[in-house]
Amino acid sequence: MEGVVVRRVIPSDNSCLFNAVGYVMEHNKHKAPELRQVIAAAVASDPEKKYKERVMLIYDGLHYDALALTPSDSASEEFDQTIFPVDYKRSIGPAENLALNLVKDAHRKRSFTDTSNFTLRCGVCQIGVIGQKEAAEHAQATGHINFQEYR
Repeated sequence: MEGVVVRRVIPSDNSCLFNAVGYVMEHNKHKAPELRQVIAAAVASDPEKKYKERVMLIYDGLHYDALALTPSDSASEEFDQTIFPVDYKRSIGPAENLALNLVKDAHRKRSFTDTSNFTLRCGVCQIGVIGQKEAAEHAQATGHINFQEYR
C-alpha cells in the first residue's frame, strides 16, 4: 500500500496504550479491558520473542496513539493498514521511514511532554508538583493518583 503514515487519536482514559494496541490489531479503540491481561501475560511469558509482524504506536510522554498507513491524510480509518510484515533486515519497509519522519516532525513541533520538567497539580489536594518523579513521590506518600498538567 502506498500512502502516508497518520496518527489515529486514542481517547485519553488511562488505557490509551491498550486501546492503541486494540486499534492497530483489530481497528477497535475500546479493547483495553480484555487486552490489559492478555498483553501482560504474553510479555511476561516471553519478553524476547521475535515476531514476523509489527504495529506502530506513538508516545508523547504521557499518551499513546496508534499509527496507520493510509492512502492520504484525509482517508477514512477503514483504509488504514496497521499490521506490517517484517523483512529479513527486521524492517517494515517504507512505512517505517514514514513513521520516523512523523515522529521527527512531532519533535520539531515540540508536541510531546517533557515528563521530567512538566508541572502537575494533584486533582485531590491541589498541590503542585514538577515532573514525573515528584508526582510519583506524592502518589506514594498520599495514595493520590489523579494529576492534571498545567502551565
